[in-house]
Amino acid sequence: MQRKKSSELPPPPVWWIETSDSVSHRFQFEPDGQFSVKMVEDMRPASRRVVESFLNKFFPSGYPYSVNEGYLRYTQFRALQHFSSATLSVLSTQSLLFAAGLRPTPAQATAVSWILKDGMQHVGKLICSNLGARMDSEPKCWRILADVLYDFGTGLEIISPLCPQLFLEMAGLGNFAKGMAVVAARATRLPIYSSFAKEGNLSDLFAKGEAISTLFNVLGIGAGIQLASTVCSSTQGKLVVGPLLSAFHIYCVREEMRATPVNTLNPQRTAMIVAEFLKSGKISSPADLRYQEDLLFPGRLIEEAGSVRVGRPLHDTIKPSELHEVREKFGNERFILQRRSRWTDMILERSASGEDALRGWLVAAYAADIEKKTNEPTEKALMEAYERMSVVFAPFLFQLQARGWHTDRFLDGNGCRFAF
Repeated sequence: MQRKKSSELPPPPVWWIETSDSVSHRFQFEPDGQFSVKMVEDMRPASRRVVESFLNKFFPSGYPYSVNEGYLRYTQFRALQHFSSATLSVLSTQSLLFAAGLRPTPAQATAVSWILKDGMQHVGKLICSNLGARMDSEPKCWRILADVLYDFGTGLEIISPLCPQLFLEMAGLGNFAKGMAVVAARATRLPIYSSFAKEGNLSDLFAKGEAISTLFNVLGIGAGIQLASTVCSSTQGKLVVGPLLSAFHIYCVREEMRATPVNTLNPQRTAMIVAEFLKSGKISSPADLRYQEDLLFPGRLIEEAGSVRVGRPLHDTIKPSELHEVREKFGNERFILQRRSRWTDMILERSASGEDALRGWLVAAYAADIEKKTNEPTEKALMEAYERMSVVFAPFLFQLQARGWHTDRFLDGNGCRFAF
């Protein structure tokens, strides 16, 4: 009977202890199949526990190995940008209420700021709805423009007490600009975050980035309340502090964008890649190229890359009588090239990919180089350039993809394309 009772006892739980980075965890399988994990011992110093807890809450899992180069610098300036932006928002809202004849406390300015800001966002969405493709092509430029618009609207609100008779006009225009800024900033957020996603962890990056933004927005609102109660309690104080905060805000956004290694092909980045390849035979990675991008005037022509202009309307580029001849020049290629005295027009077929754009750009760059060195006729230079491109394109494309560039699409904004 005793043997029978002992055989009916449930088996003991299976457990073991694992130690990693000075932290011991007990893993246990219960007889009913449930699995439990319990921390047994944590030998990390208190400072290290605080740092790792912060990283877990505000940085993506696996940081820094799960993100591309430049993420820390981007995050630092993004935090400062949100801090200064939130501070400016409190000061501008208090100024608006003063201009309207009210005498709000700083806390009231903080509460009302959300109401005033949200009203014009719907109008901004309508205005910006046709600009989405351009924002995909140049997210950095549009992100900076968004913050310039935001500070312009904030500036109008800050100076509104100087002319209270124009309160409605200045408040409306200021909030209209801020509404457009919010839409543009949100539209460019995804391509910027995508450039840092190294392991398909875009959602994690997005969530942690928004957590940092929220934290520093709250801190900025607190700083704004303090300033509104002391130094900036008068309009004169706001006129001194406001421009300083705005300049710091724009500087942070600029540095934030310079740290972003966007790895998609657009006209500017393609021209820079081709120019470097023709000069040295090498290709820079997105992280190497990011500091060379022109964030204010991205449409400038690069002579070393053939001075190519992409996306002009076909009817403005080629005469109808020449269309068939130009189309047949490169056989089944999905691009058309037309040499000018100072630049080369390239029009892409509707289904053209990034690889097609690269092929056309290489032909244009080689042709410009041949004409410059040998003074050959344009048609002969184009044919010779096409032969050179055909020889080098396969190793060029392999090196480009190995450096981390995405060649499956070409983001030319709202540039015109053709289809026959």
